[in-house]
Formats: sequence, structure tokens, C-alpha cells
Amino acid sequence: MLEKLFKLSEHGTDMRTEVIAGVTTFLTMAYIIFVNPAILADTGMDRGAVFVATCLAAAVGCFIMGFVANYPIALAPGMGLNAFFTYTVVLGMGYSWQVALAAVFVSGLLFILLSLFKIREWIINSIPMSLRTGISAGIGLFLAFIALKNAGIIVDNPATLVSLGAITSLPCVLGALGFFLTIALVYRNVTGAVMISILAISALGLVLGNVKWAGQLVSLPPSIAPTFMQLDFSALTDIGMVSVVFAFLFVDLFDTAGTLVGVAQKADLIGKDGKIPRLNRALLADSSATAVGAVLGTSNTTSYIESASGVAAGGRTGLTAVVVGVLFLLALFFAPLAGMIPAYATAGALLYVSILMLSGLVHIDWHDLTEAAPVVITCLMMPLTSSIAEGISMGFISYAVIKLFSGRVSTVTSSVWVMAVIFAVKYIVA
Repeated sequence: MLEKLFKLSEHGTDMRTEVIAGVTTFLTMAYIIFVNPAILADTGMDRGAVFVATCLAAAVGCFIMGFVANYPIALAPGMGLNAFFTYTVVLGMGYSWQVALAAVFVSGLLFILLSLFKIREWIINSIPMSLRTGISAGIGLFLAFIALKNAGIIVDNPATLVSLGAITSLPCVLGALGFFLTIALVYRNVTGAVMISILAISALGLVLGNVKWAGQLVSLPPSIAPTFMQLDFSALTDIGMVSVVFAFLFVDLFDTAGTLVGVAQKADLIGKDGKIPRLNRALLADSSATAVGAVLGTSNTTSYIESASGVAAGGRTGLTAVVVGVLFLLALFFAPLAGMIPAYATAGALLYVSILMLSGLVHIDWHDLTEAAPVVITCLMMPLTSSIAEGISMGFISYAVIKLFSGRVSTVTSSVWVMAVIFAVKYIVA
């Protein structure tokens, strides 16, 4: 049955290898079951329900990717988009988390349509690589800012906006220690490095009396009722929500495309023509999981670059993704453990992810200021406005204007002009 479903021998693999690859991938990305509920809970969402939604959305995404697309790529609620959901859309713009979930759902539906009608290729190919890199790096800086804030390393200051916190306090020390431990473990190629660091710092906080013991580590899953089917579409006609939906869509689209290409190359799954087989199926898995995740009660579900660790362990088929999905379902019974994780314990993970997202800046042509300047603007605006949407908007507008003033209008694609005008109108109308 497995041979028929996943064509194991055709891909030069077997069940044992695929299972090991799935476990490896899960261990490298399981930190999301601790981090995502912690971030979304800041909106007022029930932490237990978000935990269940996170695990279920990840499992659904992995199953679709495995059975439909037959790729060894795992999915879960994405980092960066969960921060945008919480700190920009809800806490920053003042929308309810129910409205934010509706925006996520709509972005998922749009992603499905883009995949079905093959508009995705036009969008990705027409957006300059520098802007795509700037968006990813900007999200990285945004995550770093959140990590430092969660650990108490930076605090608000009425005179300077931000300043250094009490770095000798226990949360600051443990948060910094978690980051150092994460980097050290990743450098030594320890499987599950990020999750090990989160659990180690939480255990240390428990020993030092800063974390409250839940009484048990395993229990039946919490109720998902507080977040299930709680979408509110009433505010989606607001001009501000249009940019929010676009932000969810663009970031998910670029993140997924980059992950699929990167993992497919590592797994040697790209065809001789340079194209990825069954690409639309993989994109449909991602977009469908986003829509389902919104209904369950979580932010955008996306493909994880950590899937490369499973590929390195020999994973070549969708069986790897299915194994990851099963493990996410088993994780449902560890809700008490997830509820004990303090914010500073996940700060190291956020900082580590931010480093990965900033690494793409090495590919920017810094000698061409018309390319480099919009990247810098995009990167700076995201953390300084606490909004991925504002960073994307400013990036598109500045790219178009700088090219115009520099006499290089011909290098700007029609899609960039369209997006730049839309974002400019949004500011004028608002």
C-alpha cells in the first residue's frame, strides 16, 4: 500500500528511512507547538485552543502534502505571520482576533485561486528578487524585536521609544542563555536543537521558581471550541484590512515558493527542465491548510524550511510528511507541557529564526542603490512600525519611486507598479 501511495522504490527510499526522516523533521520544527500558542495568546485567544488548532492545522497540512503532492515537506503555522497576526493586526490596528482569522481564511482562499489559475507564477516572477529578499529579512528583524521584548532585554522608553531592560533579571538571563544554547546546538547539528533549548530553559525556570508546575505533562487535549469557527468577516471591507490580507497572502506565497524550491533541490526532486513536478499540488496543500487552520483558530499554515533536515536524513516522499502529521496529532496530549513554557524560553527560538531569515541579504546587489535602498526601507519599516504590511507597502512604493527618479522605469514590472499604486492609494484614502 505504501509503495503504491508514495512510490518509495522509484524515489530510492524505504519505509524505515521515511519514518526516520519524518521524526527528524518533526523534532526540528516542534518548537512551533510551544511558540505559536504563546504568541497568539497575547491577542486574548484561549491558549489551549490555539495549541490544539496549531497541532491540527499542522497535521492537516502535512497529510495533504504527503498524500496529494507526495513531497517530504512538512507544514505548520508560520513564524512571522503569527507575530504579524498578533502584534500588528490585533494589538496594533485594533481589530479583534476573530477578524484577523477571517483575513487569514480569505488569504488562504486567494492562494488556492492563484494556484488553480496559475497566476502564482506571474506574481512570483514579476516581483523583484531584491523585494522578496527584503520582505523575508524584514520579518526576521521583526521577530528579533519581539524576541528581545519577550525576554525583557529591550523595554519601552517614553524618551527614546526603546531602551535596554534589566538584563541581570532572571527572564533576561534565561532568555539570553536560551539563544546561546540554541545556536550552539544547531552549530553542532543536534537534532531538535530548538525544541531542546526551549524545554531546557523552561526546566531551569521551573527549578529557579520562575515557572509554575502544571501538575502533569500529559493529558487529554484541551477544547478547541473557544477558537473553532470564530471567524468574523464584518471588517474585511475596511481599506486597512485589504493590505492585511495582501500581506498574509504575499508572505505566505513567497515563503512557500522559496521553501519548495530549496527543499526540492536538496532532495533532488527538480525535473530536468528545471521545474518542480506537482508544484500546484504542493501549493494547494499549503493554501488549503491555511484556510483550514483559520477555521480551527490559528494564523497562516505554511511549508517549513526545517523539512530540509528530514530530507538530509533520507526523506524523499510524502510518507515523511505523513509521519510528521501523525507526530503532531500525538503532540495534542502534551498540552500541560506547552502551557508551562514562558515567553523568555521561546525568545531564543525567535532570534534563531530571525537569523535564518536575515541570511538572504547576502544575495542583494549592494552596489546598485536602486535595488539596495528599497530592501533597507522594507527591513527597517517592519520592526519599527511593528507591521509586516507597512514594510511591504513601503517597499513596493519606494522601489517604484526610486526607479522612476533614477531613470530606470523600464526595469519595473507592471505588477510592481500596480501594487505600488494600490498601497499609495491606501495611505491617501486612510
